[in-house]
Amino acid sequence: MLPLKMLGLLMLMFSLCDADGTCPTDANPLILEPPEVIEEYGSVVFVNCTSTTDYYDEMYWKYGTRESGIEEDSAFITGEMSLADWNVTAECKIKLNASLECSKNLEITIYRNPDLVVVYPIKSVNATAGGTMYELQCDIIKVAPVQNLTVRWYKDNRIIRMDSFSETTKTPVNESSFLTVNVSRGDDGAQVRCEAQLDFGPDGPKPHAISDTHTVSVPYAPEINSKTANFVTVEEGDSVSLNCEAEGNPPPRIHWDGEGVYMTENTEILNITRVNTTTFYRCTATNDLGRTTRLITVHVLKNTMPTPVMAMTKPETSAQNVCPLRLTPAKIVVRFGDPASVNCSTSARDVLGMGWEATVGGTGFKDLPVVTWKVEKLEDWTIGPKCFITTATAQCYMMPSITLYKTPDNIAVSALAHGPMTEGTEYRLKCDIINVAPVQSLTVKWYRGNEHVSTEMFNDTSVTPISVSSVIRVTPKRDYNGALFRCSAELHLGPEGPEPIPTASSEPYTAVVHYKPLIQDCPTHYSGVEHVFRMDMFPCNVDGNPPPTVNWYYQGKRINASESLTRVHSGKYTVEVGNSLGMSQTSVDVTIEYSPSFTCDARYEVEENGKLHTGCVAEGIPTPIITWLKNGKETVSPQNWTKHDSGKYLLTATNKHGTANYTLYLDVLFAPEFKEGNYSKEVSQGENVTFDCSAEGNPAPVILWNYTSAVNVDETTGRRQRSVSVTGATSTNAGVYICVATNKVGSVSRSVTLMMKDQTSAGFLAFTSWWLIPLIVGILILTIVLCKCQKKHGQYSFIPDKAKESTDIPMSTKSEA
Repeated sequence: MLPLKMLGLLMLMFSLCDADGTCPTDANPLILEPPEVIEEYGSVVFVNCTSTTDYYDEMYWKYGTRESGIEEDSAFITGEMSLADWNVTAECKIKLNASLECSKNLEITIYRNPDLVVVYPIKSVNATAGGTMYELQCDIIKVAPVQNLTVRWYKDNRIIRMDSFSETTKTPVNESSFLTVNVSRGDDGAQVRCEAQLDFGPDGPKPHAISDTHTVSVPYAPEINSKTANFVTVEEGDSVSLNCEAEGNPPPRIHWDGEGVYMTENTEILNITRVNTTTFYRCTATNDLGRTTRLITVHVLKNTMPTPVMAMTKPETSAQNVCPLRLTPAKIVVRFGDPASVNCSTSARDVLGMGWEATVGGTGFKDLPVVTWKVEKLEDWTIGPKCFITTATAQCYMMPSITLYKTPDNIAVSALAHGPMTEGTEYRLKCDIINVAPVQSLTVKWYRGNEHVSTEMFNDTSVTPISVSSVIRVTPKRDYNGALFRCSAELHLGPEGPEPIPTASSEPYTAVVHYKPLIQDCPTHYSGVEHVFRMDMFPCNVDGNPPPTVNWYYQGKRINASESLTRVHSGKYTVEVGNSLGMSQTSVDVTIEYSPSFTCDARYEVEENGKLHTGCVAEGIPTPIITWLKNGKETVSPQNWTKHDSGKYLLTATNKHGTANYTLYLDVLFAPEFKEGNYSKEVSQGENVTFDCSAEGNPAPVILWNYTSAVNVDETTGRRQRSVSVTGATSTNAGVYICVATNKVGSVSRSVTLMMKDQTSAGFLAFTSWWLIPLIVGILILTIVLCKCQKKHGQYSFIPDKAKESTDIPMSTKSEA
């Protein structure tokens, strides 16, 4: 038994015997290890080329036009290559015999890490509330191959953009990536980094990344921070220091103005040595982009001693334990700066005098039964008016309950940490309520969109305006991205107060949530139209923040998703999306549909009652519907063809993408058929006689006569008829004349028996001929069948040139009728 390798070689050689020396891919005996080389420019690599068969003439490597040494004995040969040429090529070749050679190309990728990466700003455009549009350019100098380059942009170590490139240049090039980002004052000083790295997939080399960093400088108008109080309370005659801290880029200039102060420049602290009355001071911060002002109220508490009152004398009876005063109303709620009044009345009869004691609005002693405390603008947060009465026996007083309130100057939501939220990571938002009183009546409500998510109340007992904050903890989900968080402040002042006080709400805070990519609603199978469909048209929802990069892979290699696909690109595709938080991928089977087309010859042959086997194919997806038309009429392609089916046919292939037409001629072949059958003819001595033989068939049959040659016998040909003429018949001419009609489909024969009249021997010959006829016919048919079989096997028999003295052409090649 032959070894398996020898058997394989023999099978390979047999499969290639009619292929003009072409080596088919599936029969190539060469294996490269490794099959692909990805190395840095200038490296030296070694690759083994192994043959699965030991039977060959020689093996060798070919580098461009240069060939290595030839190996004749070993089953492998090692190639050594210096990757100092960007266009280097290498293939291993094997010569199996004198006419058959196979080869296998080595896939070579040469890379060069960037010489330099530089990032710098191109321009910045000041925006309004949206911040500043900042545009940066990152130049990557001398990198190859650029189609494997990935550029990542970072902001404070968080990826905010990724770029890839679709060029297919082998040699080093300079490339640029651009970043446009909207930055606000909180981004001033942020570090933006551009990183360039060559990516050769999970199994490829990992060249180190090259990067450069730029520090963002965001110009913004001045802002006075929250540490600067809006309201300060001091004792009359005391000194006070007012603070005004402001931020801005460029750094702002500070100046003050107010009572006794005019344009005090460049100082955050204003020292006032003595304050006697409530005064307003203004702090202004200015730079090239704008100015802002903060008004600070210095409220002075007067050192006024209340009017002395007599201690109430204990009454002798219990009826005198109650102070005979009535306050109307007993409780008031007043907005800061609004007017206020309270009536004080008595039903006592022995009144010596009554009045109000207050820093403002007092009335002194009067002997009226009703006295009124009235203030046009109530601005004293600690005011405590007393209505007192003196009777013949005692003195007492009552105080109204006064709630002085103030709605917030401002409500704002901010984040306690810079930067966007991250899905699943706790985040804190702060609501600042500026200058509100009384804080114990304050309720803060948090909303996400229109959904109420949190409520907070305060127990601080301060009566003067203060600033407070409410903080909520948020564990964001991906659907929180773009959600609007806001807070509202409500003062609940009881039944005596104005209910409801209009709710004050903050401007919405737009949540920016970063989350890893998610691929949704992707079909597992999809059909696209050739030359129209691109993978970037694939109906798939990709969600992620930062916006993920999308890469498509086909047969393990990244492709340009913006290029249209053709019919050879049907198959399995994988989409990979990624951002700084993770990656996700899914696969889809893509079928590229296309309109029909024919691959056919112009003419086909089929034997009668046989089946048509052709290489005529109508390609198309979906599979096209084929229609046959003959003479303009639709016909059904029969299973068994007849001689009447020959002719020209129009084939029409149709699917939803179009129609293709093709015209072919179908030739139905059939075996010869004689117009008449066997017969006998009797002639007299010396008489002339002619035998005609004609047959129909496709191809036109070749007609031959077989008989005993004689000098008075001759053959003539006309159209599809061949005749035998006997001149002056003699007894030697008596016998059987056999006509054979042959074409490529089959062969038939008929006989004519010639008999002579009035001869004794003729009767014997006639008798003899009757049993010889079947014998001769059988021998001739057997001979024809054997000849036909030999022709099918490529063998040919020739009749000796002496078979007929009248011609040098063999009988088997007599002319056709």
